[in-house]
Amino acid sequence: MIHKKHKRLRTLHVLIDSVGSCLAMLAAYYLRFAVEVIPVTKGGQDVTVYTHLLPIVALLFPLAFAAQGLYRMTPSRRRSEEWTGVAIATVLGVVLLSGLLLWMRPAGVDHGYSRATLALFVACEIAIVIAGRSLVRALVERAHRAGHNLDRVLIAGNGDLARAVASRIASHRELGLDIVGYVANGTPGEIEGLTRLGDLENIDEIIEREKIEHVYVALPKESSGDMMSLLDRLVRHVVSIHVVPDLLQYMALRSRVEDLDGLPTINLSETPLEGWNTILKRAFDLVAGTIALILLSPLMLLVALLIWLDDRGPVFYRQVRMGLDGIPFEIVKFRSMRVDAEKQTGAVWAEKDDPRRTKIGAFIRRWSIDELPQLLNVLRGEMSLVGPRPERPEFVEQFREQYPHYMLRHRVRAGMTGWAQVHGWRGNTSMRMRIEHDLYYIENWSLLLDLKIMVLTVLKGLRSEY
Repeated sequence: MIHKKHKRLRTLHVLIDSVGSCLAMLAAYYLRFAVEVIPVTKGGQDVTVYTHLLPIVALLFPLAFAAQGLYRMTPSRRRSEEWTGVAIATVLGVVLLSGLLLWMRPAGVDHGYSRATLALFVACEIAIVIAGRSLVRALVERAHRAGHNLDRVLIAGNGDLARAVASRIASHRELGLDIVGYVANGTPGEIEGLTRLGDLENIDEIIEREKIEHVYVALPKESSGDMMSLLDRLVRHVVSIHVVPDLLQYMALRSRVEDLDGLPTINLSETPLEGWNTILKRAFDLVAGTIALILLSPLMLLVALLIWLDDRGPVFYRQVRMGLDGIPFEIVKFRSMRVDAEKQTGAVWAEKDDPRRTKIGAFIRRWSIDELPQLLNVLRGEMSLVGPRPERPEFVEQFREQYPHYMLRHRVRAGMTGWAQVHGWRGNTSMRMRIEHDLYYIENWSLLLDLKIMVLTVLKGLRSEY
C-alpha cells in the first residue's frame, strides 16, 4: 500500500514539474518579448521558436530533479531543502539545455536563442515549480491533518528511542503517519498515549491484524539479539522497516580496503575530501570568501563602529579553537559580550538571553553577525566556509572522552556554518546530534552540498537563540 501511495505521489510530482517547466518557458518568452523586462535590442522572435523546445524541457527538467533526489518521497524533507534542491536542479538543467542549444538553431532566426530568455526561464522555473510542489504538499498535508490517507505505524520498543519516535510522529501530523500502538518485551516502561499491543513475539499476528504499513524498530543497543531476530521476521512481511539505532555507536567515516605489501587493511576514516577535492574546496573558499568579504565590508565597518561606541572596548574577540588535524588556532569574532566576561566563570556555554552580552552584542549574536570576521580565518586557511563548527580545547577534551567518534570532526577544516547548524543543532544543544550531522557531512561531502548548506544558512540558519 505504501509503495502505491508513493508511486502515485511521485507520478503527480513528475507531471506537475513537467507542465510547470513548459509554463516557465512560455512565461520567460512573454516577459522577454511582450513585457520586455529586459529591453529587446536584436529584434523579436516568434513564440514557435520556444514552443519547439517544450518537449525537450518537459523531459530534461524532471530528469534533473530526479538526479537531485526530488522524487524520493521522504515525508520529513523540509521545505527549504526541497526548494534549494529545485534551484540547484534548475541551474544544472539550464546548463544542459544551453549545451543542447549549441547544436540547434531556430529556423528563420540569425542570432540564435535569446540568453536573456534563458535567464528569465531560470527564475520562472524555480518560482513555478516551487509553487506547484507547495500546492501538492499543502493538499496532502491538509488531508493528513484531517485523518485521511494515513499510513499505519507500529513501534517496536518502549525505551527512550521509542518514545522519541512517538513524540516526533505525534508532533508532525502532516507526515501522514498514524501510530496504531507499540510492542515490547516484558521490560518496564510505557509510551504515554499509546496502546501496548503485545510482545515482540506477537508482531507477525499484529502486523496482519492491524494492517501495519510501517514498523519503527527502536530497541536499545542491549537488545541486539532481539533486534536481529525481529528484523529476520519483519523482512517476511510487506512493510516498510525503519531501524532507529543509537547512531553514534555504529557511525564511522566511509571505509576503504588498502594494501600493505600484500596484507589487506581497512581504512575506517576515509573521506571524500582527499586529493583534488581538497584543492577544489580550498579554491572555492578563497573565491567565495573574498567576494563575501568585499560585499559585507560596509556592514562589518558599521558593526565595528557600533561595538566601539557601545562601551569603548575592543571591537574583535579572539578565542582559541581546535581546527584541522586537532591543531589549535585563534578564531576572530566581533565582541558581543562584556570585556573579561569569563574572568570569574571560566569557559562556559553561552546561554539564551545571556546577561553577559552587550546591547549591540545581543543583536549581532541573534543574527550571527558576530561570526562575519571569521572570513579572515577562511582566507588564512584556518577555516572553511562550510564544515563542522570548531570548539574550544577545554570542551574538546571533555567531548573526546564522552563521544568516541568526536575527533573524526577534525579530519576536515572547521566551518563558519555546517550541516548541523542549518538543522538547528547549534550553541548549547545536543552534542550527540551535532556529531552525527557533522560526520554525515564529512562522509557525503560535495561542492553541491556546500552550496546547499550556504543557501540554507541564509534562508534559516542565521537567527540564533544564544
